[in-house]
Amino acid sequence: MSNDKKTRQVVEITIEPVELYKILKFENLAASGGEAKFRIQDGQVRVNGETETRKRRKIRHGDVVETPEAVLTIETSEN
Repeated sequence: MSNDKKTRQVVEITIEPVELYKILKFENLAASGGEAKFRIQDGQVRVNGETETRKRRKIRHGDVVETPEAVLTIETSEN
């Protein structure tokens, strides 16, 4: 996945861990949870540079989630 035209953003989470498919859904990289799960299973998502096919992969502070459209850096909010 090339980084040329991808949106880069920081995503703040208040609770750790968060399941991967939920990150995609809440960040509007998938229209629904079902679509998010399909994209993950289809190999369209990378976590920390490696293709991830586990829908419920636990995402934590410091992880980087990459799709064809965006690169998301996960941070914990200070709430």
